[in-house]
Amino acid sequence: MALRRFLKDSRAAVAPMFGFALIPLFGMVGAAIDYSVASKARTQLLAAADAATVGSVGKSSVALSTAATMSSDGSIDAGATDAKKLFNVQLIGQLGYTLGNVTATVTKSGSTVTSKIDFTADVPTRFMGLFGKSSLSIAGSSSATNNLPIFIDFYLLLDNTPSMGVGATNTDIDAMVNATPDQCAFACHDLSNSNNYYNLAKNLGVTTRIDVLRTATQKLMDTAKTTAVFSNQFRMAIYTFGASAKNAGLTTIQSLTTNMTTAKSAASAIDLMTVPYQNYADDTDTDFGDVLTDLNNAVTNPGPGTTSSSPQKYVFFVSDGVADRAVGSSCSQPTTNGSDPQTGTSYKRCQEPLNTSYCTTLKNRGIKIAVLYTTYLPLPTNDWYKTWIAPFASQIAANMEACASPGLYFEVSPSQGISTAMNALFQKAVSQARLTK
Repeated sequence: MALRRFLKDSRAAVAPMFGFALIPLFGMVGAAIDYSVASKARTQLLAAADAATVGSVGKSSVALSTAATMSSDGSIDAGATDAKKLFNVQLIGQLGYTLGNVTATVTKSGSTVTSKIDFTADVPTRFMGLFGKSSLSIAGSSSATNNLPIFIDFYLLLDNTPSMGVGATNTDIDAMVNATPDQCAFACHDLSNSNNYYNLAKNLGVTTRIDVLRTATQKLMDTAKTTAVFSNQFRMAIYTFGASAKNAGLTTIQSLTTNMTTAKSAASAIDLMTVPYQNYADDTDTDFGDVLTDLNNAVTNPGPGTTSSSPQKYVFFVSDGVADRAVGSSCSQPTTNGSDPQTGTSYKRCQEPLNTSYCTTLKNRGIKIAVLYTTYLPLPTNDWYKTWIAPFASQIAANMEACASPGLYFEVSPSQGISTAMNALFQKAVSQARLTK
C-alpha cells in the first residue's frame, strides 16, 4: 500500500520536474539563435571591411596616388579616411547591431601599400537576456595590400637612316626591285631627285620600314596611356639619327613627356633621313657609336622607380643593326675607300654589325635596353649587299641581341608586325620592372 502511494506521488512530480528541465534546454536553443544572429552580423561587417580595404588601395585610390609621392615609408592618413568612409558606406541600411570602435590604417612600406580595418560591435540578444546577458560583443579585422606601380622613363632610339627605306615585306622589296633600273630595294630619299626612289615608293604604294616604324611608335603611345596606373607613371622621349644626312646625329623628335597624346603627335614627324644627292659623304650615314654615346649623355641616372621623381630608365632601340660610318676608329670589317661625288672629300667607309660596347656603357649605369631588331633582309640581286654586308650577315642579329638586356630582345621578320613587337617589348619591360630599393 505504501509502495502504491509512493508511485502515485512520483507520477505527480513529473510535470514540475519536466518544466525545470526545459529551462536550460530553452536557454541553449535561445543562445544558439542569438549566436547565429551575432555571427550573421559579423559576416556582414567583415564583408564591408573587406570591400573597404580592397577599395582603399585600388588602382585609382587616394592611398596609391599619395604613396607614389612619398619619399619614405609611413602612414597615409588620407587613405585611412577613405577606407573608413568606404566601410561606413557598405553599412547603410544594415540593422541588428550597434557599431562600436572602428579603426582604419593605411601604410606604405617599400613598394607595398596596406590597408587594415578593425571593428567591434554589440548585437542585442532576444533569449539570452532572460539569463542576464543583453548583448553579444563581436569583433573582426580585414586587410588588403597592393603594390605601387613602377615609374619608368622610356627613351626611343629609332634608326631612320637610308637602310630603313627598304620595303617592309618581301612583296614590297620585290616591287621596288622590279620598278628600278638598278634593281634597288631601297626607297632612298634623295633630294636632288636624281635617284629619288622615296617618291617612287610612295607612287607604287610600297610600304617601307620607316612607314611601319612611324605608325608603330604612335600606337605605342596609346598602349602606354592605357597601361599607366597614374597619368605620370610613364614618360616618353623619341629620338632618330637625324632628319638629314648633312646633320646626322642624335635628333630629338620629342623630349621626355608624360603626355602620350603629345608624344603620339610628335611621332608623326618620324621619316626617312634625307640625303642631298646620291652617294653623299660616300653613304656614311649610320654611326651607332656617335648616336649611342650622345644618348648615354642624354639619359639621366636611373632611380628605383618608387616615385615619379626617381624613375627607372629604359632605352628602346629599333634598328636593322648595320653601321655605315666614316672610320674614326677601328672597324671590325674590311673597309672601302671612297669619296663624295660633289665635294671630292675622301672617306674610309666602315660597314659592320653593331658594336655592343656602346650598349654595355648604358647597361653598366643600370639602364635597361630593349632591342627591336628589324631583320636586315638579304638582297641577293644587290652587288653592294653581296660584297659588303653578306660576309657579316650572321653577326647582325647576334650583336643586336647581345645589346639587349635579358628578356628584352625581339626580332621582326617580314611576316611579323613592328607595332605588335614594340607593344610586346613595352609590356615585357613593364612586367619585368621591379623596385631596386
